[in-house]
Formats: sequence, structure tokens, C-alpha cells
Amino acid sequence: MTTPTTAFKVLTAQQWTDFERERVFRGAPVDIEDGYIHLSTAAQLDTTIAKYFADQSDLMVAEVDLVQLGDAVRWEPARGGELFPHIYAELPIEAVVSLQQRG
Repeated sequence: MTTPTTAFKVLTAQQWTDFERERVFRGAPVDIEDGYIHLSTAAQLDTTIAKYFADQSDLMVAEVDLVQLGDAVRWEPARGGELFPHIYAELPIEAVVSLQQRG
């Protein structure tokens, strides 16, 4: 399997507004608690949204350039042993290559 070069961060509309203003994302409460920023691959995204954001609307999905983040990205087993990309650093807005609204 080829490692994806981009992954996705699901944000609330307020988190995205704060990210745009601050130009850096330090993490949602769950990210801060776990010590890294959770991302999902394209194949994992719909399941992540269904599992963790089902009752929320106005979600923003930021596509993140993993190559730009280099060694800050670690692929680690999570849900069902599947490998997920985790960022062990702040996420700079320059690493966001696209954005889509969901919900």
C-alpha cells in the first residue's frame, strides 16, 4: 500500500474560524487530551464523521498536506487496528490544501 500524501481533519465551524484567525491549529479537545492531532485518510473519513460527528452540522473538512509536515506525522494503529495519521505538532494553516463544508 502506498502511504497517502494527504489526510483530513474534521473541524467544527468554530474551530475552523479560530484556525483561520490564529493561522495554526493546536487541536480539538480530544486531540489535546490524546497529545496529537487526529486525522483520517480519504477512505476513513466517512466512518470518522459518522462515529464522532454524527450529531453535528456545519462541519469543515480540511485536507492536509502530510509531506509538508514531515516527521511530525506518525501512522499509528487506532480503530480496529487500522493505521491513522496523527500529527505530533501544531498544524499550520499553510499545510491545508483544500477545504470542504459538510453537513
